[in-house]
Amino acid sequence: MLAYIVRRLLWMIVLLLAVSLITFLIFYVLPSGDPARARAGDRAPPARVEAVRRQLGLDKPKVAFPWKDSQIRRYYDKLVLHQDLGTSYRSNNAPVWELIKVRLPATIQLALGAVVVWLLVAIPVGILSALKRRSLLDRATMGLTLIAISAPVYWLGLVMLYLFDETLGRFPLVPGFDSYPDGGLTGDPAAWFESMLLPWIVLAASFAAIYARLLRSNLLEVMDEDYVRTARAKGLRERDVVVKHGVRSAVTPIVTILGIDLGVLLGGAVLTETVFNIPGIGRLAYDSIVAEDLNTIQGTVLFAAFFIIVLNLLVDIAYSFLDPRVRY
Repeated sequence: MLAYIVRRLLWMIVLLLAVSLITFLIFYVLPSGDPARARAGDRAPPARVEAVRRQLGLDKPKVAFPWKDSQIRRYYDKLVLHQDLGTSYRSNNAPVWELIKVRLPATIQLALGAVVVWLLVAIPVGILSALKRRSLLDRATMGLTLIAISAPVYWLGLVMLYLFDETLGRFPLVPGFDSYPDGGLTGDPAAWFESMLLPWIVLAASFAAIYARLLRSNLLEVMDEDYVRTARAKGLRERDVVVKHGVRSAVTPIVTILGIDLGVLLGGAVLTETVFNIPGIGRLAYDSIVAEDLNTIQGTVLFAAFFIIVLNLLVDIAYSFLDPRVRY
């Protein structure tokens, strides 16, 4: 296991370097805008734009020999040697890493809270639907999950705001994110929980539906396996058969997509953060795209790639504990 983890960590470094190279090619080689113009300002005179171009090293060739005379060398020197993601063109030259660090807690709270909500809903619904196959309960829950999957996040978010937000809606049940206390969880836990409840529900709705349907399908298949019938023949209680033998095997694909989905959400839930005005990584990425702030876009892309790669490693390690058949 240790050798496998070391190999995956080394491979993770290679993948991050590959992602950084792709982002460099997209933003600096392909025709995706002029970073010097974005840094200098739309109304800057040509002389000012050229001065900024020289300052950023954009007057050098993209790839050249010797290596030290190329833009890509400057890019990797800052990224690898100094862990410098550059500065934001549109945020008073603030370091991109500082912008991400400030926005990260909001994204983590949103993503982890939504994961808890959709697992608490999806796992019981999936198990009950599988055990009550073709019953009225099964048909009703699968129909509701189909509706939840079909509802776009931005539409569902606006509907929830209209119905429940006290500043926009008719039923002042849950305050919106605008009431989020500066102290966060350490300031007023009750207000923090209330302000995050709507975003959690909206973000978790489609994921809960997908996970419930997937768990139901996997569990139906597992419950027909020989080892499940053997467990019943030994006299085990039905609850133990379902939980220890059925769900444990059926949940393995759930863990796989959970790692991917959580990594994507930690990289920024753009639609949910935009609808609820949550100052997270996704909202930062959206604002950067609108403002053509290339350094900030690069930083958010690399950050999302890092989370996805790390969580996939954790998922692979978790396999050996969930499924005894998995060995590395």
